[in-house]
Amino acid sequence: MSQPTVEQALGNAARLLEQAEIEMTNLPLMERYDDLACSWLSLANLLMERERT
Repeated sequence: MSQPTVEQALGNAARLLEQAEIEMTNLPLMERYDDLACSWLSLANLLMERERT
């Protein structure tokens, strides 16, 4: 399995946040999408830090 790039991680986060907006009437699902998006954003941050070193 290949490691995602920063751009891929950010793209995944954006798609999940868009999906969360669609699920505004289903709060548990909306929160789950948001949590997953946060995970992708954290991964993007780690990848960016690694690229700097």
